[in-house]
Amino acid sequence: MLDSTRGAGGPAPAGGEQFGDPRYTFLVLDLETTALAEARIPFRRELIAKYDRPGPRYTSYPTAPQFHTGFDAVDYATLLDESRAKPLPLSLYVHIPFCEQRCFFCGCNVAVTRNRERVEQYLERLRQEIEEVSLLAGGAERQTIQVHWGGGTPTYLDPGQILDLMSWLRFTFPFAENCEISVEVDPRHASEEQLDALAEAGVNRLSMGIQDLDPEVQTAVNRRQPAELAWQVMTGARRRGIGSINVDLIYGLPYQTPASFRATLEEVVRLSPDRLAVFNFAYLPSLFKHQRAIPAEALPSPETKLALLEETMDVLGGAGYLLIGMDHFAKPGDPLARALVEGTLTRNFQGYATGGETDLLAFGASSISKVADGYAQNEKDLSAWDARLEIGELATCRGMVLSAEDLLRREVILGILCHFGLEKQALAERWNLDFDRHFERELAALEPLEADGLIESTPHGFAVTPAGRPLVRNVAMCFDAYLGRSASGTAPQYSRTV
Repeated sequence: MLDSTRGAGGPAPAGGEQFGDPRYTFLVLDLETTALAEARIPFRRELIAKYDRPGPRYTSYPTAPQFHTGFDAVDYATLLDESRAKPLPLSLYVHIPFCEQRCFFCGCNVAVTRNRERVEQYLERLRQEIEEVSLLAGGAERQTIQVHWGGGTPTYLDPGQILDLMSWLRFTFPFAENCEISVEVDPRHASEEQLDALAEAGVNRLSMGIQDLDPEVQTAVNRRQPAELAWQVMTGARRRGIGSINVDLIYGLPYQTPASFRATLEEVVRLSPDRLAVFNFAYLPSLFKHQRAIPAEALPSPETKLALLEETMDVLGGAGYLLIGMDHFAKPGDPLARALVEGTLTRNFQGYATGGETDLLAFGASSISKVADGYAQNEKDLSAWDARLEIGELATCRGMVLSAEDLLRREVILGILCHFGLEKQALAERWNLDFDRHFERELAALEPLEADGLIESTPHGFAVTPAGRPLVRNVAMCFDAYLGRSASGTAPQYSRTV
């Protein structure tokens, strides 16, 4: 893929147009006509079983286990000031932690409550944090190109709260005309009035959690929602002009079978979302005590999980969805698919994203910002987060400033994850190093992957093969200098790579 004679779908067609990130060489393809060929990723079960191991999801590099408490609010303020001096476009993330009940599979930072006064207090403090960070980062003079609300359940907010919060963000940060504004939606909490408010607030993409449509599975994970609810929300959103819909699914949940999950996949394909994220369930009851409510004996065996993944690749590939990167699929005309081909795909704490490099300013309890050459995470506990802001401090509890080596490896790892390959010569010139010598051990670690056909050499580096794309995390892991250790000295716990 990184060879100048190749595009995302192999040999370049005549008349291809050079495009995108100058660090990579890509050719724009006719995505509509090449969709089925690209979507049919070979599923080599024996190799996927061989390489199935715990590993990071690389929503950042270094990953969150490397964040440390020696990094504080003063350090974050310094990063914000540095970003103001060298301004990138902005992405904004807002964490709404509230849920009415806990889903047993959940690994997010949530607060289960029905106390609406507590929600209003949180929003008041959130507006304060947004204003303070914007002042430090020069947000009023910078262009915001992406906004995302996550949770929890952002649609826990009532229509008035939705409109007020989005108005405050627009007042504090100037939104680009084509700004992508996305909100995570629980179909059980997305009334007609809330959809009206989302549309009025300018939301143009919904990310909807479905997870699984089988009633037995839903009961086991404490999330009952009939398929009709998903239909209602999707049709209601589209009727209001919200043009892009993302659906989240999870494989590896209790009582899932290949047949039942295929039925879920086929029903979701009939819903025709623009994007899908299909995650491997991370069963970590030692970290998330509520997961102990899931009967361990009901979880699929490793062999069944492989079959679930195979069904996913078969159904979505057969429907023409392209594998964008680990876990993510998109229709050929979706901006994610075009960003993959054009070399502008990137990755952040919300997964794959378009728009290239940005500074990510994150607000709310537990949220993580990526600013200048560092990361900063807020207090996870709502009371601690609130108390810090009440006394006029930023709510930073940990983070890190990246070294030159961290930045180099971040570019390598994100290049692999976002572009399915690596161009060694360009990296060597940019970083003024002998790539083969600097990464001698890492290149040796890639040799078994090449022997197994997961990657292939190109004149300028290597490309992940179609058969290797489901295992792209394993390729990236070869370049992770921190793998298996954390800043606290304990071994981090990761989900499995497939």
